[in-house]
Amino acid sequence: MTSRLPDTIDAVHDLLKAADYVADRSLATVLFLSLKMGRPLFLEGEAGVGKTEIAKVLADQLDRPLIRLQCYEGLDVSSAVYEWNYARQMIEIRLAEATDSADKDTLGADIFSEKFLIKRPLLKALEDTGQGAPVLLIDELDRTDEPFEAYLLEVLSDFQITIPELGTIAAKEAPIVIITSNRTREIHDALKRRCLYHWVDYPDAAREKEIISRKLPGADIRLSEQIVAFVQKLREDPALFKLPGIAESLDWTNALTELNVVSLDPDVINDTLGVLLKYQDDIIKIQGSEAAALIEQINAELEQSNGTQK
Repeated sequence: MTSRLPDTIDAVHDLLKAADYVADRSLATVLFLSLKMGRPLFLEGEAGVGKTEIAKVLADQLDRPLIRLQCYEGLDVSSAVYEWNYARQMIEIRLAEATDSADKDTLGADIFSEKFLIKRPLLKALEDTGQGAPVLLIDELDRTDEPFEAYLLEVLSDFQITIPELGTIAAKEAPIVIITSNRTREIHDALKRRCLYHWVDYPDAAREKEIISRKLPGADIRLSEQIVAFVQKLREDPALFKLPGIAESLDWTNALTELNVVSLDPDVINDTLGVLLKYQDDIIKIQGSEAAALIEQINAELEQSNGTQK
């Protein structure tokens, strides 16, 4: 049995928190409105800030199927929506010919029936699953080409798909649609108009500490404070090619915990920086004296903060 949709903003916030997803009030609000109004939610933000995770949490907490369409350059209708099973169709034609039962009109209608249809994610999302409307995740839409983006307009407007040989297939209950973009290119206004919009930003220090404590409860508290402070400092550096997201913060915390590290120092940072930063130029910039200066500054600020709290 599927769970009811949350009926207040606080209920949405609690639903996310139950899955250890720490959201701010603005995200909980737009997600509530998306569920209440039956509108797709378009999430933009840097890679690694938790956009995709929202769809996974919704599917898990609402007990709905998660249907994921991972976008890429060259994605077309046959991969995203449907295609005909040509091999089975040819076998059907050969069998009909072999038994002399090949009536052209009947055979033509038969081989273009639903039993020969291979359903891809967008078409599957319109089906009645018996578990309520599924959560449809259209992930990294900015990686696709504009013609495919234009194709989505019918799907997102009316939750229906037109198949020339079969007609129009419409959803009995609109799926919960989450669309993500890392903003490698701008998405057309026509698609954005069909959605509610939210920019998912990097978390502030307090929220990042809470995320780490929830996701990695075994991590040392002092180490977690240092990691959060270090990552927050890096995000202030405009010279870095790729700023670390919360995904990288979690990976780094997990890696250091596996190494039994309880406190950051320059040597530890230099040895493990590849877990946090993913471009060699960024690693070279931070390694060595820069890392040493940052951790010295961070330790001084944490000592001052802890002393003030006492």
